[in-house]
Amino acid sequence: MRVGIGLPNGIPGTDPSLLPAWARRAEAGPFTSLGVIERTGYGALDPFDSLTAAANVTERVRLVTMVAVAPLRTAEALVDAAEGVQRASAGRLVLGMAVGARPEDYVAAGVPHRGRGARFDDQLTRLPGLWSEEPPEILVGGTDDRAFARVTRHADGYVHGGGPPRAFARAAEKARAAWIDGGRPGEPRLWGQSYFALGDEEEVERGRAYMLDYYAFTGPFARRIAEGLLTTPQAIAHQIRGYAEAGCDELVLLPALARIEQVDRLAEVL
Repeated sequence: MRVGIGLPNGIPGTDPSLLPAWARRAEAGPFTSLGVIERTGYGALDPFDSLTAAANVTERVRLVTMVAVAPLRTAEALVDAAEGVQRASAGRLVLGMAVGARPEDYVAAGVPHRGRGARFDDQLTRLPGLWSEEPPEILVGGTDDRAFARVTRHADGYVHGGGPPRAFARAAEKARAAWIDGGRPGEPRLWGQSYFALGDEEEVERGRAYMLDYYAFTGPFARRIAEGLLTTPQAIAHQIRGYAEAGCDELVLLPALARIEQVDRLAEVL
């Protein structure tokens, strides 16, 4: 299993100038990909701009959206943004997409929340005819049957939203079953994600505070998510082993702290 690291674009207040330095260190380390998230209503940096900044200073690592909330933009705008990263990176983009779970992102983008699933289906159907050059690898995320059907019909693989290895294993099994039922050859590519924060007690608590705030929309469940933050080398090793045993092809570890030392600390753990 390959292991990537996230850029801190989803952490409010992140200085955009941090991203190229972060990407350079990741490229020099053991990581195989750089991932970004999308939160329009949370002060996050644009995922495609963030990956373009990383593309300009790297040559090896793949660049993945974990995920882009596709219905926030038109299919044409989505392709335009994705092709910008493809050109800057010489074809290293992995385009992970889903409908997104947070209504406030749609409010911030001025796009209706209702009907987002149907719009996403329409986008996926239209995408093949919109690419002007070689399309990227496409992943689709989500947890219901519609998501796994989209993977089978339109994607190269599935991207999971995080959690313990057992949660990934259940979703991966559904993705494989839908793939077989849909008559697709081979197996879907399977990507996972987890959050980490390495450092002293104060840094770890800041990471947990970010997780609580980021997942506040889930109500009391946000505390369980924050408790799952990977904060020790042992926890990270356990998570990596668990995901590998569940058949994950690539696990992207997303930072809960926008401090560049996180890249070096995670590289040392790996």
